[in-house]
Amino acid sequence: MLALSASDVLPRLTAGSFFSQWSWSLVPVVVTVWAGGLYLLGVAKLHRRGDRWPIARTVSFVGVGLGAFFLATTSGLAAYDTTLVSVHMVQHMVLSMVAPLFLALGAPVTLALRTLPPAPRRWLLVLLHSPLAKLLSFPPLTFGLYVISPWALYFTGWYRASLEHVWVHEMMHVHLMMVGALFFWPLMGIDPIPGRVGYPFRVALVVGTLPFHAFLGITIMNQTALLGGDWYPRLATGPMGSWLPDPYADQNLAGGILWASGDLIGLSFFVVLFVQWVRQSMAEAKREDRRLDLLEAREARAARQAEQQPH
Repeated sequence: MLALSASDVLPRLTAGSFFSQWSWSLVPVVVTVWAGGLYLLGVAKLHRRGDRWPIARTVSFVGVGLGAFFLATTSGLAAYDTTLVSVHMVQHMVLSMVAPLFLALGAPVTLALRTLPPAPRRWLLVLLHSPLAKLLSFPPLTFGLYVISPWALYFTGWYRASLEHVWVHEMMHVHLMMVGALFFWPLMGIDPIPGRVGYPFRVALVVGTLPFHAFLGITIMNQTALLGGDWYPRLATGPMGSWLPDPYADQNLAGGILWASGDLIGLSFFVVLFVQWVRQSMAEAKREDRRLDLLEAREARAARQAEQQPH
């Protein structure tokens, strides 16, 4: 069964067709509605009891994070992702980098801890402190998974299987999101989860992904074998052959997208981490100032009391 059986009748890819051609699938719709609905219910519960929740976190999680996931798996990115490998590569970067970052910045775990009933909250805390959670958030492990997964996807039979079978195609989307979340959540997120390391090490890990994206992109651009084997040449001989680009040229574009977008998004992550680092340093400086002010006030009060004592 082909991943998208209607791919042989898609019109030429334009800005209009990108927004008019949709590939509806149950998984992204259910995930988006379920996750977004639970998040908004939690925010509403906080507001009802008079607690604040930063609007930026809601926009980040629901608007940008889930929005990016939904568009990547249902819009023209999904409709054309088995027709043009360059389109798939854009989808890959959105699912593995953009969506996980903004979901993490939405702090859903913090929201859950503040709004869940006592019993589910205890279960969540047990899960967060479990050996499995510590293993899955161990930075060297998540870094290895993040940089190795694309090589396993594009240089094994997995990618061809994702073009031919719907369930493998959906599993690939979920895998890209999960690996991205495991890697970036402890580094960029603000939730109290295991795997948190100091900011210098976080910056080193993010910067460390840049050469791997570049090397993979260059490898894809320079290799003579086509990703997916004869999949794209066969499409070029069908009804869409009048507008489909040369498969080798499209693969070269895909490698360039991976290289350039990986560097651009990675540098954006570096900026986010730097801002978080500065804010933490400023907050620590304020706490230290308050501690010193309190200590000074106590010493002054003790000195006045000592002076008032009769000699």
